[in-house]
Amino acid sequence: MSRTMMMTGLALAAALSAAGARAADPLKIGVATDLSGTYASLGDEVMRATRFAIDEANAAGGVDGRKVEFKSYDTEAKPDLARRQVEKLVMEGYPVVTGMIASGEGLAIAPLMERWGSIYISVVNKADELTGANCAKRVFRVNTQSAMDAATVKPWLKERKEKKWAVVAIDIAWGRGSATLFSEAVKSTGKEMVAELFPPANTNDFAPYIEQIKKAGAEGVWVVLAGRDAINFAQQSKQFGLTDAITVAGVSFTTDGTVKTLGDAAKGVFGIINYSSTLDTPENNSFVKAWTEKYKVPPTNFEGEAYLGYQVLFQAVKDAKSVKTDDIAKALPGKTYDTIMGKLVMRAEDRQLLKPNYFGVVEMVNGELRPVVKTTVSAADVAPAVACKVN
Repeated sequence: MSRTMMMTGLALAAALSAAGARAADPLKIGVATDLSGTYASLGDEVMRATRFAIDEANAAGGVDGRKVEFKSYDTEAKPDLARRQVEKLVMEGYPVVTGMIASGEGLAIAPLMERWGSIYISVVNKADELTGANCAKRVFRVNTQSAMDAATVKPWLKERKEKKWAVVAIDIAWGRGSATLFSEAVKSTGKEMVAELFPPANTNDFAPYIEQIKKAGAEGVWVVLAGRDAINFAQQSKQFGLTDAITVAGVSFTTDGTVKTLGDAAKGVFGIINYSSTLDTPENNSFVKAWTEKYKVPPTNFEGEAYLGYQVLFQAVKDAKSVKTDDIAKALPGKTYDTIMGKLVMRAEDRQLLKPNYFGVVEMVNGELRPVVKTTVSAADVAPAVACKVN
């Protein structure tokens, strides 16, 4: 063999080796979520969906042949801590970020994504500002935002006999925004808001708020609470007779996890349902079957939406043929994705995934209390107006 041929062969081997190394670069995801705060139960659901989606992908040979890895840190649902934890994840090589529960967390890290060379995919944050007034190029949302929930509740409100409504919402960005939208929906149907109450996170005693709702003469109350706060409010509402006296409904209030904890106290409570394991699509039926085989229970609202987030991310990585965040960020918007909720479009203008939404009530199903879908509103009918000015 000539020296020239030998050198050519070595160069080719080196090139193939380098190409193989590049092809083997893993997709590294940073999961910053609440594991010990008010929304720890929701954080646990996000983590179950994370492990399920990543195990499923790796068992199938990875995403576009790349292994998927993740690392998680506890944010306690605190914006300042979330910012530090996300920066830590990015610095440690996990630049694709997801999992935060409180909208304030997402809003805190959104402006920093470009500086850090990372991207954020929301699977829980509902505040409209995230893909609206405070949108950022590297921030994407696959879950339902508050404006979409408000569009879903309007038809239900029109049919209800209750004329006087109260709202009790957590005193954070999501709670304030959702309460405002519900109030506007109430007034647009010719009804009256008689009380708007904003307890802080980690409220143990809801008795003063329940008393104010009663004194205001409310015939219905809209609840914008989740996790531990939702459970405390629901239990005390039952204890003090509010649930039996007026109509109770809400958003993120009657999720599968909350209903399971509350038992009979949740029966008859109305609410927004963003995802249900009972949705009858081939993709969802397959997902629910595999999930139930692994965890022995169907996926919850938040587990379904978190899994959907991974479906979108993995398809974008395949389209980009890269795990570089610049490439993924370019691949994500303006595409149609195959998901457990059918074919869904990631709107290019604001990077919001457009999806149908549901309204239902907690009923007994096969001997178990569960949120049951009663009304489906199409993706087109709940799609919010584009408020994002960053393209």
